[in-house]
Amino acid sequence: MSIGERNPKIDPFFSKVKKWKEEFEMLRNIVLDCELTEEFKWMHPCYTFENKNIVLIHGFKEYCALLFHKGALLKDPHGILVQQTENVQAARQIRFTDVQQIDEMQLILKAYIDEAIEVEKAGLEVNYKKNTEYVIPEELQNKFVEIPDLKTAFEALTPGRQRAYILHFSQPKQSKTRESRVEKYLPHILNGKGLDD
Repeated sequence: MSIGERNPKIDPFFSKVKKWKEEFEMLRNIVLDCELTEEFKWMHPCYTFENKNIVLIHGFKEYCALLFHKGALLKDPHGILVQQTENVQAARQIRFTDVQQIDEMQLILKAYIDEAIEVEKAGLEVNYKKNTEYVIPEELQNKFVEIPDLKTAFEALTPGRQRAYILHFSQPKQSKTRESRVEKYLPHILNGKGLDD
């Protein structure tokens, strides 16, 4: 696909979308003006520079957004980058609720996109928390003692899969709920699968 050009394979995404149609179209034009390559990843329009993910367009119930894959590394002089949840380490969003908002921010958005491209050109990487920095919930630790193969299988998972399980198991406030989550995913872990595999 050519730089800065619409990818016809992605047109169906934009034509089918009901909510945020105008907003998505404007965001698409702004991003393509920054001479990125338009692709389709994670079921969303994703824009790349030399095969590196820069920004993604996506919509939610209350807002649509530009998601910067390495947004945590951007300077954010306007204070508009949002961390979706406390567990998101690298990505940051700029959120919108209407076309006028996007229109007024065009130059700012292009500046942020240009900075994101520079981050890639410089080869900068986000320093992710190591899995050892996450507390393994007691309910999972108890299962490790009960089923030694489970601990071996868990440690053989990729760091991302381990982190997803730790976060998923840690979320509920009640121990009973945490325990039932661990039970539910025992077969997955023992089969070397991630939370969403």
